[in-house]
Amino acid sequence: MPQREGRSPEEPRVIVPLPDMIPSSSELVTEGSAKVPDASERTEEVLYYWDYLHLDDILSSQRPKSDERGNPVHDELFFITVHQTYELWFKQILAELDSLVSLMGPKHVAERDLGVVLSRLQRINSIQRLLVAQLDVLETMSPLDFLDFRSLLLPASGFQSVQFRLIENKFGLLERDRLSVEGHSYSDTLRADHVELVIESESSPSLFDYVERWLSRTPFVRSSDFDFVAEYQAVVRAKHDATRASLSGNADQLQAFEAGIRKFDAIFDRGIWQAEVLQGSRRLSYDAFMAALFINLYRDEPILQNPYRILTALIDIDASLTLWRQRHAVMAHRMLGRLTGTAGSGYDYLDETARRYTPFRDLFDVSTYLLPRPSLPTLPSSLVSGLDFMNQGAR
Repeated sequence: MPQREGRSPEEPRVIVPLPDMIPSSSELVTEGSAKVPDASERTEEVLYYWDYLHLDDILSSQRPKSDERGNPVHDELFFITVHQTYELWFKQILAELDSLVSLMGPKHVAERDLGVVLSRLQRINSIQRLLVAQLDVLETMSPLDFLDFRSLLLPASGFQSVQFRLIENKFGLLERDRLSVEGHSYSDTLRADHVELVIESESSPSLFDYVERWLSRTPFVRSSDFDFVAEYQAVVRAKHDATRASLSGNADQLQAFEAGIRKFDAIFDRGIWQAEVLQGSRRLSYDAFMAALFINLYRDEPILQNPYRILTALIDIDASLTLWRQRHAVMAHRMLGRLTGTAGSGYDYLDETARRYTPFRDLFDVSTYLLPRPSLPTLPSSLVSGLDFMNQGAR
């Protein structure tokens, strides 16, 4: 074929399609996708991205009070946007918690559901890390910028976030562990219908309750040929005796050692543990805690790997909630100094909640009682076989 003038033989041949070979935009549809109509064809019945997300409603929901008063303050829109974003994420966390409760609520939890439980917990934790990072964005507003519109917010307060209170309650925070603000309950600042919601959540089983029940049913802790609690206690007591013998010539160190191992009294005596539960210094039942300890010590066994990850995810959520409260307290201190917030709370209150509001604190304490792998009681072969995904049902 003769070459077109101006193109060397080495150049690739370019085929220019005829007009009827070019598909219209409506024909550019991938397999399995819906046809996207032209704007002229679009009707109310056809789903549209903007309408699907209800962006008209969402984007018209930022209504600064300073705008209403005819003196707009730039950072008030920013402030509203940040807090509305928090509330949207709180809504998603509540959806994940409700799903977790439905999965962990039945009398028997199927092992195949544990992967879903883990994914829900990990999603909550990822959202919470995002919420902590969002404080970096909020802190781009200076204390003086905040003062430009703070008086317009009274008496509204983030303390009144009913969704966050529901998260706390559904996760497992007890009303008895809450701090009062100026002698009042947190629910005293809420609207009547919101008070009903939080009171209902206080009286309903929480994720903590279901996790405790699930742990208490762990089938491997005691069997006909293995008693984990008795074996564990024997190993620990032998180690303590060996340490005492090595410190026999040093009274001060021996005294410090004896004081330190008093933490094991509750592990060795179910009655002491129960007394500490009644006192409020522990939350998990004795059986649930010993199951958590067993899972941590033997987490390399295949059937225990997902339970171990679940316990770790619960710790991560508790830790990220604590971090969020700490960052919130620091931000409040930075913005308000020693002044109280619009609901009467302030830096001291927020800082104290970071120390006290930890429903799964017993899981953090498990590390106190860990043993090196070489010291672990040897599992009988029958139990090892059971821990290898053989003949596993639900618990």
